Amino acid sequence: MPITVVGSVAFDAVRTPFASSERMLGGAAVHFALAASFFDRVAVVGCVGDDFGDRELELLRSRGVDVGDIERVSGGETFFWRGEYGFDLSSRTTIETRLGVFADFQPRLSERTRAADVLFLANIQPGLQRAVRAQLPAARFVALDSMNLWIETAQEELRAAIAEVDCVILNDSELRELTRRPSLPAAAQEVLALGPRAVVAKQGEYGAALFTEEGFFSLPAYPLESVVDPTGAGDTFAGGFIGYLAAHPAQEIDEAQLRAALACGTALASFNVERLGTERVQCLRGEEIAERIAALQRFTSFSVASLPLRASRRQQAGGVGVAAGG
Repeated sequence: MPITVVGSVAFDAVRTPFASSERMLGGAAVHFALAASFFDRVAVVGCVGDDFGDRELELLRSRGVDVGDIERVSGGETFFWRGEYGFDLSSRTTIETRLGVFADFQPRLSERTRAADVLFLANIQPGLQRAVRAQLPAARFVALDSMNLWIETAQEELRAAIAEVDCVILNDSELRELTRRPSLPAAAQEVLALGPRAVVAKQGEYGAALFTEEGFFSLPAYPLESVVDPTGAGDTFAGGFIGYLAAHPAQEIDEAQLRAALACGTALASFNVERLGTERVQCLRGEEIAERIAALQRFTSFSVASLPLRASRRQQAGGVGVAAGG
């Protein structure tokens, strides 16, 4: 099994200024798996209650997702989150959280999911992330996500988990909070110093940035005229990013591949926000993804034939010139 993802499987109730749902499939592992499944096979490790039915499992199976390690806890309730977004969709208010069976989640990996060569540790307690990571010592690429809760309550454990993975995927605000550095590049460099090969900063409507020892790369978000619901966009991004890398097992993951993966993640996230929850990704076609990635290439490509810079009056008076074109 090329990709294993460990994280939440949930139901969400969401209200935005443009749409709402009282109960829809959600959770970090679900959003990730649906996106990554466009590139490679994915297995989900998670837990649900009695209220999680065959219909939801079949939706995942329809995309080829292995659900064999989703544990159903008898008598329990599936993790439930209710939230509301403001008009610009950048501000979110949590109205209700019921952890249900997720409160006692202890990931149980089968021999099949332990054999994966790519692992994504979605947003769970850092100690659990480390315990799962230890079960896949031979994985060739491991990435993790986290959140401000763990930065505030388990930072030392989180830093230890970061030191054991290849890639960290966090929001720009989380990177700043983790390092207490206002500069995003400085924050990313501090996280790189902990051990990972790459740091990805998710920047919402402004896109995403990649930091490695080799350099820096950034992409804007795909320009959309209509955005309905950002729930799960970050995990969908991670699914596209890591799914692309998993689909190239014969090649060493280098800077060029990481940049291409960033484009894949950006494209998948742009589809996610077009409808509620997983609705858009459920009906997404591969050719649509290819078209959007090609569009991102066009949007971010430019050339400069010449650079006719003019000297300031002070430079002219002093006989100091400005070289054009470097």
